Formats: sequence, C-alpha cells, structure tokens
Amino acid sequence: MPAVSGGAATAATVFLVALCLRPAITAVGPLLPRIGVDEGLGEAAQGLLGALPLLAFAFVSPLVHRLSGRFGMERAVLGALLVLAAGTVIRSWTGHAGLWVGTMVIGCAIAVGNVLVPAIVKRDYASNVSRATGFYTAFITIAASTAAAVAVPIADAVDWRLSLAVWGGLALAVAAAWLPRARRAATPETVAAPGDVALWRQPRAWMITAFMGLQSTCFYVLVTWMPTIEIAAGFPERVAGLHLFVFQGMGIVGGLTIPLLLRDYRTRPAGAVVASLPVIVAMLGLLAAPGLAAVWAAIAGLGQGAALVTALTLISLGGRTAAETTRLSGMAQSLGYLFAAAGPVAAGILAERTGAWHATLIMVVVLGLAQIGAGILGSRPRAHRDPVPPIKMG
Repeated sequence: MPAVSGGAATAATVFLVALCLRPAITAVGPLLPRIGVDEGLGEAAQGLLGALPLLAFAFVSPLVHRLSGRFGMERAVLGALLVLAAGTVIRSWTGHAGLWVGTMVIGCAIAVGNVLVPAIVKRDYASNVSRATGFYTAFITIAASTAAAVAVPIADAVDWRLSLAVWGGLALAVAAAWLPRARRAATPETVAAPGDVALWRQPRAWMITAFMGLQSTCFYVLVTWMPTIEIAAGFPERVAGLHLFVFQGMGIVGGLTIPLLLRDYRTRPAGAVVASLPVIVAMLGLLAAPGLAAVWAAIAGLGQGAALVTALTLISLGGRTAAETTRLSGMAQSLGYLFAAAGPVAAGILAERTGAWHATLIMVVVLGLAQIGAGILGSRPRAHRDPVPPIKMG
C-alpha cells in the first residue's frame, strides 16, 4: 500500500490509533454484572451505560470536521488520545457520577478518531482504500477482542475499576507515538464547506448512514450483552468472556477477507450482503442451539468484522476528497451511532420485560435483514463510477 511522503512508518501510525478506538468500550461487557452489583444498576441502566459512548459518538461526530478544520486532523487525533486517557481515569476512580461522566468523555474522544481515521486512510492510502481499511479494522478488532478477553482476569486479580482503566495507558503510549506526526502536520486540511447541505440530500449518503447505523447497532448489542446472555444460559463468566474474545477475534478474519469483494464497484453490493448474513445466521443459531454459543460467536464475529470494513470503505469511497469524506463520515457516524445507541438499551428493556433474551436475538435478526437492504443501495456507485483501485502487494 502506498504511503504519504512522510514514509510508510509515519503513515502506518494511523493503525496504532485504531488500537485505542474500542478497548475502553469492549472491556465493559464482560464486567457489566459486577458493575451492576457494585453500583446498583439494573439491566436497563446497564444497557444505558453501554449505550452512552454511542450517544457521544452521535453528538460529537458532526462537529469533528470543525475541530479538524481549526487544528488539523493530526492534532485533533492527538488531543482525542489524551482526552481518552483522562476519561478512563475519571470513569474508574471518581465515584458513581464519574462512572457516567467518564464513560461520556471516553465516547467523545473515540468519536474524533472514528470520524477522522477514514479520512486519513483515504488520503494516505488513496490507491487501495478497502485493503487499508481492512488492516485498520483488524487493529481495532485485535485490541477490542484482547480487552474483552482480559477484562475478567484483571478484575479477578485486582478489581473491575483497574480492569477498565488500564486502557488509558495504551492511549498515552499511542499519543506518544503520534506526537511527532502531529508536530509536523501542515495547516488544517478540513474545513466546513457548502457541500455539507448537498451531502445530506444525497440518497446514497443516507443509505451509507443506514448501513453504518445498523451494523453498529448489531455490534454494540452483542458486545454489551452477549456475555450476560451466555451467563444466563449457564455458561461461566470466564467462558462467556472468552466467547466474546472469539467474536472479536473472528472479526479480524472477516475484516481482512471482505475487501476482495469491495475493491470493485461491481461486487460491492454482494460484499454488503455477504457481510450482513453471518449475524443473522448466528442469532438464529443462538435461539435454536444455545449450547453451541462458541460457534455462533465465531460466525457473528466474521460478519461484524466484514460489516465494519464495508461501512468504513463505503464512507471512504463516498467522498471525492478528504474534506468531503470527513463530512460524510461525520454524518454517517452521527446518525448511525444515534440509532445504535438505542440498541443496548432496547435489549436491556426487552430482557427485563420478557424475562429472557429471545426477543433481543430476534431484534438483531430484523436489524440484520434491514442492513442487507441498506448495504445493497449504499454500495451502488455514483453517476460517475468509482475507479477500481489497483491491486498492489506490500
């Protein structure tokens, strides 16, 4: 993959940023039962805690292009990493109120990276966006799955507060690696433009937004509640945490293979379908044979990894310039995550009112079916067809 003039190593630091964009969230799911007991939170309140970062994504994402327009993308990312580290401390060690405030701060910081990284990838790897997005998503998934796997062991050894706060150290380390790039950054690349209004009137942009929101909803419902669902089915807490690790880990495989269908505009609709089907299959499997939870977690993970790469690729290819891509990313992630924020809350409410998790699994199946439709429509090319990126090695 070609890199910017600063060299391959400099360009590759964007993948280090990806390591910080999920662990502070995915570490929460396996620990929700403990957090609920210590803080006196019911299922609905736990669901709201899981949804809070998504609400932050929704409200902050449309503002990110203004932030990067004033400070530049590199400096905005550096600031987000530092705020993320601070948020993990606030969430763990400033009391009950800090649990909620820190979670919101974490969500705001991650939102900046969520919006800007696709624009940076498009700029730095313009000739092979889908493949670079696959690598970027693999880094996200590696960190996310690791956080889910070690959350319970760290909590057993110390407590759940340290288990959540440890990821602030990763954010600081990546900030240190990113600092030279931020110092060398040129004047801000991204500014507000009249194209904003036109973008919100484009049906294709709305379909990309819908796909982003639907796949995010499925992901955050599962990453928040899958361990609890399995614990209710009789699996030990540690096993449920490992299954979440499998779910996240298989996302790497899905994310790295789906670009084969995304690099050509003619096969992108098929890619959207292939990325959406596994979650539907997995949820039906959990309903029919919950004892095979590890298998269904692996299948769901394949789909979620592929769906995230598909969503980010559609965003990256949906803008003609880095600035337009940033605005599309802000739109898709703002409305998409606003919709996704309702997912964990709705899942918790359904569980409380029905006394079981079947309704939640059926809800995810319905969302997956809608995701297929949005993906097919959102992956159709513009009036002028996107060029087919050349396949390059290295």
